[in-house]
Amino acid sequence: MKILFTGASSFTGFWFVTGLAAAGHEVTCPLTRGVEAYTDLRRQRVEQLQRLGRLVPNAPFGSDPFLQVAGAERYDLFCHHAADVTNYKSADFDALQALENNTRNLRLVLKTVNCPVLLTGSVFEQEEGTGNRPLRAFSPYGLSKGLTHQFFRYYCQEAGLPLGKFVIPNPFGPFEEPRFTAFLMKNWRDAKPVEVKTPDYLRDNIHVDLLAAVYTQFAVRTAALKTGEAAFNPSGYVEKQGAFAQRVAREVQVRLGWKCELILAKQESFAEPLERANTEPAARLAPDWNEVRAWDAFTTFYTPDL
Repeated sequence: MKILFTGASSFTGFWFVTGLAAAGHEVTCPLTRGVEAYTDLRRQRVEQLQRLGRLVPNAPFGSDPFLQVAGAERYDLFCHHAADVTNYKSADFDALQALENNTRNLRLVLKTVNCPVLLTGSVFEQEEGTGNRPLRAFSPYGLSKGLTHQFFRYYCQEAGLPLGKFVIPNPFGPFEEPRFTAFLMKNWRDAKPVEVKTPDYLRDNIHVDLLAAVYTQFAVRTAALKTGEAAFNPSGYVEKQGAFAQRVAREVQVRLGWKCELILAKQESFAEPLERANTEPAARLAPDWNEVRAWDAFTTFYTPDL
């Protein structure tokens, strides 16, 4: 297929493009900025993406340069993975501004691409996944993602275009921003114990290469739609964060011999819902995916000089 893909420089976007390219699809990736403007992990991802697909710099979603790319050839699938994530953890995150950025010129974009659409969602949106009810958005960022889906649903229906929604839980793996597992690895590498302050939250953590494998499958499924909607909620390790940290510690210990000391704190803050997870075990749908190799790649990424 020929695929137009936004958000390729992000952690999951990089892995999704990697999976699509490995499956033989031709991927065109409009970028928000010029290649030289990306730094750190995004720069590393963009450098690798140059070997996987066609990058179009300075073409943010909905802009005139983006529309030129969208109308330059016939695509089989439009994957909108990009989203406004500026200060996404902040309670002051501007959900309405993010919605505007995520959906700029949407009617014209859909008219221009005129093909099935695959939108990336999040389990942290309102009314996604399973867990404590009501299934409220975790944050203003989660709210913006849910609103983005509503806009896409409305305007895809108006345009008569099929819509697929791929809902991601909490991916981890190589090229990830410095979040939970990176925090664990940094401290364990320095032989420091790690305190897990929210061990009681039940969450859904998934290897990013497994997530990419099932995304590629769902992309093919979405492209084959003639009308209507489809959704997929892939799931990984559904367990409390304390148990997940212990899982990571075991996998690292057996490969690197590190002590991987953990301190599971008594959780006192419950600002987020206690439980939220996706519902469809991804590993069952990816028989070629290898869990051992995934953990090998994880530890290798964080210990390149060992």
